[in-house]
Amino acid sequence: MPHDHHDHHDHDGDRGQGHGRHQHAPASFGAAFAIGIALNTAYVAAEAVWGVLAHSLSLLSDAGHNFGDVLSLGVAWFAGWLGRRAPSGRYTYGLRGSSILAALSNAVILLVVTGGIAWAAILRLMHPEPSGGMTIMAVAAGGIVVNAVTAWMFVSGAKDDVNIRAAFAHMASDALVALGVVVTGGLIMLTHLTWLDPAVSLAIGGVIVWGTWSLMRESLDLALHAVPNGVDRDEVRNYLAALPGVAEVHDLHIWGMSTTETALTAHLVRPDHDADDQFLHDACDQLGRRFRVHHSTLQVERGAPGRLCALAPEDVV
Repeated sequence: MPHDHHDHHDHDGDRGQGHGRHQHAPASFGAAFAIGIALNTAYVAAEAVWGVLAHSLSLLSDAGHNFGDVLSLGVAWFAGWLGRRAPSGRYTYGLRGSSILAALSNAVILLVVTGGIAWAAILRLMHPEPSGGMTIMAVAAGGIVVNAVTAWMFVSGAKDDVNIRAAFAHMASDALVALGVVVTGGLIMLTHLTWLDPAVSLAIGGVIVWGTWSLMRESLDLALHAVPNGVDRDEVRNYLAALPGVAEVHDLHIWGMSTTETALTAHLVRPDHDADDQFLHDACDQLGRRFRVHHSTLQVERGAPGRLCALAPEDVV
């Protein structure tokens, strides 16, 4: 029985001709990454030096966390560059998936750094040391500015791109953490309680884990080809099943090609209907407009539902 294959990918983003715009991060994020890395590298160096001079675990732990963010920004930037490379004979989707790997690795880096912060804080609770409250406050205040400015540069891309959202979340949480360090310095000056420094370090670790967990889960889901957040598989199936002449939908797969692009494949059973390019074009166009599916491949089968295709059963991949 003849099959009709349709592969539609809208490169120019023309909603009149394609099926939805690609949600690429704009080129200006390259400048945001460069500025963010430069600002945070300078701040990490200053924070580490003053942390040693002030004997402050809060400053040292936050410097370690910020250094992890510098690495994360670099990885995210590099992944964005790789994702714009053209497809090749071997990498037929290009290297778009690198943004998923970047988001996942960034989450892992943060969790590893958090473990180091927690361990150092526990040791300091067991063997407390004095720290300079005024120094802590001054250096951490600079961190509020650096991290807030860097986070602001990624606000516009945080909604549609897990990779950019990870960068934004790191910087925004760092600004809040720096605020906590400022408060710690003030409390130490008022109370002279040395255990406040490692206690706040543990609290910082908790904030990092809380803010990172959802990003790690989402990036891991994307790496395992789960249906991306924001796409309802049942709604997509219902839409395809309601198309004119469609008697059955099977072998439906939806996955993330990158942190910004979604792909879909499906078999549509249309008994006694001839191949119809306009039908396929319209279906792909609506998948892009309604569900933000950027690359759809639909196969039309004309036989009786469920009888001819070996991929029809739900448990078959």
